[in-house]
Amino acid sequence: MLRWTVIFLVIALIAAVFGFGGIAAGAASIAKIIFFVFLVLLVISLIAQLVKR
Repeated sequence: MLRWTVIFLVIALIAAVFGFGGIAAGAASIAKIIFFVFLVLLVISLIAQLVKR
């Protein structure tokens, strides 16, 4: 999932360089959403690991 975040971030940066505002904003927002989902899953997995012990 982190891989998708990096892919959308790169797409957003490339689109921003070429001046495609709508595409850059869309890709950046998708990258942010996926990143926060990844963080939530990371925290859940860490808590589950601590409870498991």
